[in-house]
Order: sequence, then C-alpha cells, then structure tokens
Amino acid sequence: MIQTIPVTEITAQSGLELLTNDEIKQLSKDTNGEQYLLLKKCILAVLNSGEATDDIYHVHQQLNSFDIEIIQLNKGLKLKIYNAPESAFVDGKMIQGLHQQVFSVLRDIVFLKQELEFNSRIDFKTKNGISNAIFHILRNAEAFRIGADPNMVVCWGGHSIPHHEYKYTKDVGYRLGLRNLSIITGCGIGAMKGPMKGALVGHSKQRVCDGRYVGITEPGIIAAESPNPIVNELIIMPDIEKRLEAFVRLGHGFVVFPGGAGTAEEILYILGILLNPKNKDIPFPLIFTGPIEAKAYFEQIDNFIGKTLGQEAQAKYQIIIDDPIAVAKATQQGIDEVRQYRKLKQDAYHYNWQLEIDWDFQEEFIPTHANMSQLDLKLDQPNHLLAANLRKAFSGIVAGNIKEQGIEEVKKHGPYQLFGDKEVMQSMDALLRSFIDQGRMKLEQKDYKPCFEIQ
Repeated sequence: MIQTIPVTEITAQSGLELLTNDEIKQLSKDTNGEQYLLLKKCILAVLNSGEATDDIYHVHQQLNSFDIEIIQLNKGLKLKIYNAPESAFVDGKMIQGLHQQVFSVLRDIVFLKQELEFNSRIDFKTKNGISNAIFHILRNAEAFRIGADPNMVVCWGGHSIPHHEYKYTKDVGYRLGLRNLSIITGCGIGAMKGPMKGALVGHSKQRVCDGRYVGITEPGIIAAESPNPIVNELIIMPDIEKRLEAFVRLGHGFVVFPGGAGTAEEILYILGILLNPKNKDIPFPLIFTGPIEAKAYFEQIDNFIGKTLGQEAQAKYQIIIDDPIAVAKATQQGIDEVRQYRKLKQDAYHYNWQLEIDWDFQEEFIPTHANMSQLDLKLDQPNHLLAANLRKAFSGIVAGNIKEQGIEEVKKHGPYQLFGDKEVMQSMDALLRSFIDQGRMKLEQKDYKPCFEIQ
C-alpha cells in the first residue's frame, strides 16, 4: 500500500503561476472538468518521481484518493494537496525540485488552454502556426537563454535498458558536462536520466552552477514516465508531435542511445525532417552511440534504416561505439558548426526557425486501429514521407505499450494491424522482435504481449 501525506500546502514561487479568477474556476475540482483532471493526473505523476515503473495504473490507482485545490492569496497562489505520495516529502516537507515541477505543470496546462487554444493569433491547423505555438510555450516556460551560445544537447534513448547501457549514458553525459553542454531528454528514467546525472557531475567539476537539465514530456506519457529527480526545467507539451518538434527546435546537437519503439520513433522523426530537401544544407549533429554490447543493436537500426529509407538517410548520422569522449568531441564540433551557420544566416541560437518541418510530422496522430491499419508503409513515396508514416506506426506501438488511450484501445480491439510492402514489414518486424527479445518494450516484460501484428 502506498503511504501518503494527508494534506499539504505549497505556494507559488514566481509570477508565472499567478492565475485569474476565471483560470482558477476552470481548474476547480468542483467543475470536475477536462482541465482539472489533466492537472490532477500530471501533478500526481510528478509526485511519483523516482518510481521505477512505466505502468500508468501505478499512478491511476492513486487518483481516487488524490486531490488538489487551488487557493488564491493576496500574495500569490497556493495549492492544497490531499494524499500525495509520502516519497515526495522529507520530514513532512515536499522536496524542492518536486515543488517546482508541480508549478511547472500548472504553468503549462494553464498557458496551453487559456493563452493558446483561445488565442486568435495562434493557428494549430497550419505548419507555421504550430511552430509559433511551440515557440510561445517554450518562451512562457523560460526555456530560452538569450545571448547564450548554443550548448543544448538532446539525448534520446529507452527507459527500459540494462545497467551497462545506463552506465554508458552517464559516462557520455559526464563528458558533455565537462564541456559545459546542457542536457535535454524526455525526462524519464534510463537513457533519459543517465545523461543528466553524468552531466551534473561534469558541471560540478567545472564549477558550472547554471547547468540545465530540461525534461520535455506530454500528458499522454507523463503518468508512465514520471520526471526523474535531476530535471530542473520541466516542460509539458500538448502531444507527442509538438513534444518532438520542441526537441528539434530547442536542441543544438543530438545523441541517441539504445532504446525501444519510442527511440525508433524519435530516430524516424528526425531522419524524416533531415531528408526533406529544404533541410539538406542545415548542419544538424546526430550521433548514435552505446557501449560495446550495443554494437549489434545499432547495426540492426542502421540495417533497418538502409532497407526502408536508403543510404541518403544513413548519411545523416554517425555511429560511435564505446567511446564517450569521441561522442562528446563530435557533439561539440557539430554544435560549433551550428553556431557558425546560424550566425551566418542571422538565425536565432535559441530556436531553430530555419528547419522545415512538414505537416505530416506536426499533425497529431491518434493511434486508433483504423488509423494504424491505413498507414502508408510502402516504398513508392518520397523517403521523408515514408519516414513520417513509419514514425506514426512506432508512435502507435508506444501508445499501445504505455499510454492509457492506446492500452485501452488494444484491450478493446486486440493488437494493432500494420500493412505495407513486404520488405518494409519484414524489416520492421525483425526490429520490433529484437526489442522484445532484449526487454526494451516495457520495464516489466515477463508476460509482455505485443500490441501489434505485422501483416
């Protein structure tokens, strides 16, 4: 049984969390509305930080007794929280990092609903409109450091990884931290936590006091991947597509560690963007890396990319095995090239405006059985569009593994059905089966049943 603190009160520490009376009303538990339930789920997920689980029901089973109440004070704002997990407290006082993350949740949910969805200047139905909306969300979260040289490294990789791979992510993070590079990840555990932990040590040795450990998540996944304790800037995007775009707009260099379906989704997303002819001259450091034991993993990833997207896609990244120093040096060199390019083009250091992102990568993909079965997974289309459709297929598999909507969809209708060209489907099936064999789909995989069927 989960131990809880019956009642606790925390107050806002910055002006970003000030609310109008209408905003408080929308988030009131008396309304029991969509915004209130979203706020409640996300805050509970934050307070479960540190729990090594990707089971959404670990959080959901606490929802009935968990509650929040927003209280407006003349000095600011207070949250009254009922039955929060005891693990979020020390001597009866909420851990400061979690305190900050709770108000980050409030900030992002309020901003999305009140400032963006009802803002006539923001158009979520156009490419430029979505990129502008993402900029507004990141700016409101104070994610931009004006005047700072590029130094943000996005680290992607799985949450369900063996210990030697986790150690390697820390080693790479350490080498990045020694070079005063900050880290952005999906904010969960495994390869999302390791680089932050390593960079924290590297920053400490270099006496870097303002190191950044940015965690970018979205409501559908936060309950399964609670923010890890190292995250000092939590940002919640509206959905997975806007989360992925936030990574590529905010980051300056990209390092990919071993992972499962979610990592494959991220790889396909970025390759699809880089394959767009309009982006061919934009420097974009992209490195795949892991310990020596991961060599076969990346050979299979590289083989899958070669058979589906071809040599042009394979030329967009480099693979470095078992050499954290070489990874850090290559990343730094790549970021230096990014800086020179943006300086030449007079593009912002803090937001990659020049990168062209097609609508196929921006439109929210809802992984219903109909949508999954109708994906175009054939070779007779431009490579960047095939990458977009493959990305959606892997996104649906992630949903079927750990997201509430996807899990319920599979429970109700059975595994997702995927159709396409024989060569594409055989390559995809081999890759997914290897993820299952290596325990990369979920943390608890003893009775794992695939949420997909390759036809």
